[in-house]
Amino acid sequence: MGLLRAGRIVLGLGLLLVAGGTAGLAAYAWRPAIDPGDPPAAASFDPALVQAGAELASVGNCGTCHTAPGGKPFAGGLKLPTPFGTIYSTNITPDPETGIGRWPEAAFQRAMREGVDREGRHLYPAFPYDHFTLVTDADNKALYAFLMTRQPVSARAPANGLPFPLNQRFVLAGWKLLFLREGPYAPDPAHDAAWNRGAYLAEGLAHCGACHTPRNLFGAEETGRRFAGGDAEGWHAVPIGSGSPAPVPWTQDSLFHYLRDGWHGQHGTAQGPMGAVADSLAGIPEADVRAIATYVASVMGQPDAAARQRGDALMAATADPAGPGTRPQSAGSQTIAPAASAPEAGATIYAATCAACHESGRPSPFGGLNLRLSSALTGDSPANLIRIIRQGVPAQSGARGPIMPGFAAALSDRQLTALAGYLRGRFGGDRPAWSGLDSTIRAARDGEVAAAAPATSH
Repeated sequence: MGLLRAGRIVLGLGLLLVAGGTAGLAAYAWRPAIDPGDPPAAASFDPALVQAGAELASVGNCGTCHTAPGGKPFAGGLKLPTPFGTIYSTNITPDPETGIGRWPEAAFQRAMREGVDREGRHLYPAFPYDHFTLVTDADNKALYAFLMTRQPVSARAPANGLPFPLNQRFVLAGWKLLFLREGPYAPDPAHDAAWNRGAYLAEGLAHCGACHTPRNLFGAEETGRRFAGGDAEGWHAVPIGSGSPAPVPWTQDSLFHYLRDGWHGQHGTAQGPMGAVADSLAGIPEADVRAIATYVASVMGQPDAAARQRGDALMAATADPAGPGTRPQSAGSQTIAPAASAPEAGATIYAATCAACHESGRPSPFGGLNLRLSSALTGDSPANLIRIIRQGVPAQSGARGPIMPGFAAALSDRQLTALAGYLRGRFGGDRPAWSGLDSTIRAARDGEVAAAAPATSH
């Protein structure tokens, strides 16, 4: 009887602790609503403030995430696949019913700083407030002015597809307790103004780490592995720290031109989510892009002597169109790539579909990148190569840049596997063969189908 009674006491205490913990989390999670207001008149905002907000919105790539394919700008509805389910971006136009038209500036500031909306609901960190918390009040004021002067659009985002309990927003309070460290950014006195400006933009609005940093089981960035590479929308965001797989080491200048133009002759073209980033950065002051390049270059650090030597040797070899490994050999009327040890099928496909551009000797953007310079072939994941081959590199309206047709309809999965394996073996340096090519190809195809599927609004 004594043991039974003691067990009941322990059980009762345990239940009290659980109840108390739940109540404590609920109390911690509660945020008050902020009273709505009438949408401010667009004419009430200083045009200079609106222009500053437009540039900041470009740094944050806001339009890309908050605009669905074929939808109105900033009206939301973009499908954002995550490991936990599907989230849809919200309407951030000043529409009073479906957007943020009734949000006073204080509500916008709280959303950016704490990840809480006007009604007091916690926001999912697909909206990267763990970065946006670093933004200053002054810059948030400019962003607010810009958004409140956009064209109002009546549009409701589809319902998020998240399982229980993740569809209960109060659980996000626990996530924040563990992983959110509120800002704003504090300048580092050990560095100059340009470096601090770049750090503020890259770590804050540009949220570079959201893609380029690995995430833990809870979907939070692994801060101890900052910029060590990550995944975004089916693409692999390569490491931009000391582990960069670039065959030729990045420099501050090459980073600037890549971010500004969306491509660089020694590093290729920005595709996938990075392509949208480069498009946005094209509209901001040059000094800000240079500042970001300054900061990222410092995070990468100086390459060691061996890396510099390899890069110099590679540049010397690829500068000569007739250099070793840069020209295919002719066999009658057909061009066959020289690597005898590579699978014959992959070599034949390469000769028929790729060599004419990638071994033309023409510099970018008029010729294809010399594939010995491609990080898509030297990285740990084949995801980027597979997506580029399937989707191609589309032409940019009004901009000079590389183009490439997509081969999704021309190559079977088996042919694509053979081609990717051949490219890795011939141009990947001493990197080992990729494993899981078949599954990567299936994931790319399935992702394209899912992205094209219409969403159901609620």
